Amino acid sequence: MKPQSESEMMHRMAAYCSVAERCLYDVRKKMQAAGLSTEAMEGIVDRLIKEKFIDEKRFARCFVNDKLRFNHWGRIRINYELGKKNIPPAICREALEGIDEATYNDILYALLKEKKKTLRGKNEQEVFLKLLRFASGRGFENRETIPCLRRLYKGHNHADDPE
Repeated sequence: MKPQSESEMMHRMAAYCSVAERCLYDVRKKMQAAGLSTEAMEGIVDRLIKEKFIDEKRFARCFVNDKLRFNHWGRIRINYELGKKNIPPAICREALEGIDEATYNDILYALLKEKKKTLRGKNEQEVFLKLLRFASGRGFENRETIPCLRRLYKGHNHADDPE
């Protein structure tokens, strides 16, 4: 890749940020790969933030929404992935608090219901534990998963359901 001027890189990064929500980590990584100097990178980042191309809070909200709805990840996995992108913990917490509990539980329930169809075990307890591990691997908390599993095993409308 040929070296680019700061002006060209600014236009490229603005276009990159316009296509989808981006975080500082992704933008910096892209500019480093292009071989831009640190001072030029910081100038471009400052301008992108000032012109609202980059907003970490907006990125975190969109990331949480997308990963929950499309990837069916739980809070733990989403938080971990946001951390990998160097999103500050306060912003992560705020974005995760924006998750609608009913939607979260509906996604988890549907995920467990589909997975249960494909699992085999010696008994119901073994399948229950496999589903619990599956949900944990997706980043869902046990305190959310266990009530969903109970609901799945007992049917919908029970007095002990957390709805």
